[in-house]
Amino acid sequence: MSATSHANTRYGIAKSVPLPYEEAVERTRAALQKEGFGVLTEIDVKATLRKKLDVDFRKYVILGACNPSLAYQGFQAELDIGLLLPCNVIVYEEEPTRSRVAILDPVVQLSITGRKDIEPLAHEAKQRLERALAAI
Repeated sequence: MSATSHANTRYGIAKSVPLPYEEAVERTRAALQKEGFGVLTEIDVKATLRKKLDVDFRKYVILGACNPSLAYQGFQAELDIGLLLPCNVIVYEEEPTRSRVAILDPVVQLSITGRKDIEPLAHEAKQRLERALAAI
């Protein structure tokens, strides 16, 4: 397997990285911050499933990332766009020394508005998120 492998879905961009989970989460946060995104929410899936269902699950976090400037532009175009924010970023453990990082594609996410005037905003967000993913 290569040092980094990519496998995108219809709705996300992703890659596997040769990093332990904790380091992958730390680098993901730093890369998002460098592109102007803050993490507004964090869901520890492993802990939540343990608490709510008493089941064991891999290390897995969902980060709600938001770029305030881009979000503000979205709100100016359509107030209800908050239903589609923030952009989810996931990090999970594949193996003890390998993690997966994936980001919800904002172009796909915002396309459900049907508004062509929002497309440039979605593309800018995607470019920033792709740069963040590449930097991890």
